[in-house]
Amino acid sequence: MRAPPGLVRLLAARGWGRSPRRCLGGMDRYGTEQRGRPNSPDYRLYFKNADGKYISPFHDIPLFAGSKEDKEIPAKRSKTTGSETWEDPNHTDNTTGCCGDNDPIDVCEIGSKIRSSGEIVQVKVLGVLALVDEGETDWKIIAISVDDPEAQKIHDIDDVKKHKPGYLEATVDWFRLYKVPDGKPENRFAFNGEFKDKDFAVEIIKSTHEYWKALLHKKADGGTIKCTNVLVSGSPFCCSEEDARLIVQSAPVSVNGDSVSPEVDSWHFFPK
Repeated sequence: MRAPPGLVRLLAARGWGRSPRRCLGGMDRYGTEQRGRPNSPDYRLYFKNADGKYISPFHDIPLFAGSKEDKEIPAKRSKTTGSETWEDPNHTDNTTGCCGDNDPIDVCEIGSKIRSSGEIVQVKVLGVLALVDEGETDWKIIAISVDDPEAQKIHDIDDVKKHKPGYLEATVDWFRLYKVPDGKPENRFAFNGEFKDKDFAVEIIKSTHEYWKALLHKKADGGTIKCTNVLVSGSPFCCSEEDARLIVQSAPVSVNGDSVSPEVDSWHFFPK
């Protein structure tokens, strides 16, 4: 099956997209460094701040972008996730009845630009979809880049329905079916697949930010999830700049990648 245009970009996480570069615009203080072989399991993108120091994209990039505005957050394109958030696998969500999936929240950026792997993008929150993926809550924040040409007329989930008719329905279909070609069952959704509005989404972001804070201060059990950071004050997982540099230097050096396997372009068809 094929993903809707805005979702295809989620595959940029592991080197399947365009080459990384420094981010442009308001988030240009971040850069990336490639390690390993693109299109292979050992490929990694490491992040740097404006001083060229290595940081954690999960923990060291502020959730709110340069202000106290609670509806604009950065999304990184190394998986399209919201930094400084965590879906706690030990907490049962009251609305979905399922625990979190032990990841940051995912962000589906619906703008018109094709982004690079590892690019940091400031986005405007529009709404959220409550995916239940193999029994775990997996929130999908719907957002648009603040510099997108359509950002001035899209402010909430109803505006998406108005200006991008059919887009949200295609998004639900894709998330429902994307694991079926691997022999897994269809995913399901809370709220019967209904998208919740911006205010609801912001509350999800705030709550997962609180779970993240508990994780980084060892007040919650993240299991094997990596909590190493450089900038989180008071975190027992905080490491020195030199330790961060050694972590990166221990990864395989960057080499030319192999071509992408043709099987990634296979089509899959499903009966209605």
